[in-house]
Amino acid sequence: MTLDDSIWPTSLATLMAEIAIDGNSLTLESALAIAKGNATAFLPALSKEKMQHSRDAVENVVDSDEVVYGINTGFGALSSVIIEKDELETLQTNLVRSHACGIGERMDPEIVLLMMIIRANSLARGVSGARPEIVELILSMVNSRIAPIVPRIGSLGASGDLAPLSHMTLGMMGEGECQQFMGGKWHLTDAAIALSEASLRPIKLQAKEGLSLINGTSQMCAYLTCTVLNMETLSFAADASIACSLEAIRGSHKPFDRRIHDSRPQIGQSISAARISELVSNSEIMLSHVDCERVQDAYCFRCSPQVHGPVIDLLREVRRMLEIEINSATDNPLVFVGDDGSAEIISGGNFHGQNLSLASDSIAIACHELASISERRINQLMDPNWSGQEAFLAKNEGLESGLMIVQYVAAAVIAELHLLANPASTSNVPVSMGKEDHASMGATGSYRALKSSILLSQVLANEFICSTEALDGVSESPGTGVAKVAEWVRKHVSTLDGDRSLTKECENLSMAIIDGGITSIFG
Repeated sequence: MTLDDSIWPTSLATLMAEIAIDGNSLTLESALAIAKGNATAFLPALSKEKMQHSRDAVENVVDSDEVVYGINTGFGALSSVIIEKDELETLQTNLVRSHACGIGERMDPEIVLLMMIIRANSLARGVSGARPEIVELILSMVNSRIAPIVPRIGSLGASGDLAPLSHMTLGMMGEGECQQFMGGKWHLTDAAIALSEASLRPIKLQAKEGLSLINGTSQMCAYLTCTVLNMETLSFAADASIACSLEAIRGSHKPFDRRIHDSRPQIGQSISAARISELVSNSEIMLSHVDCERVQDAYCFRCSPQVHGPVIDLLREVRRMLEIEINSATDNPLVFVGDDGSAEIISGGNFHGQNLSLASDSIAIACHELASISERRINQLMDPNWSGQEAFLAKNEGLESGLMIVQYVAAAVIAELHLLANPASTSNVPVSMGKEDHASMGATGSYRALKSSILLSQVLANEFICSTEALDGVSESPGTGVAKVAEWVRKHVSTLDGDRSLTKECENLSMAIIDGGITSIFG
């Protein structure tokens, strides 16, 4: 296997400038590109038509004496309460206002925009009974970079992300506050003013539309989208980090022989081994291992494809599931219109985020494992018995501590990751007088997974700092790929000429890794 598209992370570089929000074709990369302002979004004509058909079905219910949950009833445990026709718009407005009671730190505005794109795409499938104007307003706000203020905490990951999406909908109604991106930075302003300045009118919700907006998995999807994209970059960075550390301790290349991995043909394991092999190819250091007394390297080197590989497999599956999710209708009830124009409105449970919750739990564990094995490699780089250099790679051992505490910091991060690796999905709390008696807690889990990915990037950054420093003390040239990585690291972290504070350099390198700096050097 060579360094082709099958083993390298995906790139945002090839995205088109205008992206259709049609409920079927949204990708993780395109959604993030819109949220970051690198592309714009529009609602295509066919999606408008589908939305209008489902809206007509809702209007027919409103005009009839039929009682249908979510249209002319209360919600949750109050679903048996029938609402009069002249109070239906008030019902939707009250729903949003009452549910907008989230707390905690405010969501990053770009993640709010990502959440809005995913919600719009769900409604664009045309089975939610919302008017096309609803999606058009969302997309106009996103294109204008207007992000309602949304407290992070409040969703149980079942019944949809009710509280966060209610805060989003408040902004669409011209209530509350928004962040507006102008002049290269975000500005806090009243929602009504932000809409007016963008020549947009606040929405007046009609029957079912409030429920359609807030009853979905969009906050969970937004956090998990960022997490998966981070992790695909970090899974490659983990392979690059082991390659650099392997060369720095003059380790054996034999454990990455293709024949070993063909004998256990797990896809992720084979991808990881192929990456590492390619990165260390053309190595002069490898020749120094011919007469080495060391029979086998430690597991943190020798078994790295077997540890990194399952993470690659996990991410492939989570991406598959998540791209289905962001192109799904996740509210309740859903409106199905037949070819003959007949309609049926059916209650179900597509708002339940168990799939996202379990995926986020798995990713959090994966972050811990990649960080844990990385820290063990840092330990060996610090140890003269393995590195063949001064303890902690200090220039003046004893007088200076070198990179000693860089390992401590990595260990401290692993303690954080250990706590975060505890599952969110096992903390069910029944609500709504027991009617909603099983919650996924996927919103908590997906945010935790994103936080875990950022912490993982810091451990890998610390390993790159240590391995690059150790490589400077090796006379032979490393593999071609490793040399490129080390050169890139040196653009962010200068050579250790003596003890100094490394906080800013460690953090900057971590962010550069997440931003795709390492993958970009290979094209």
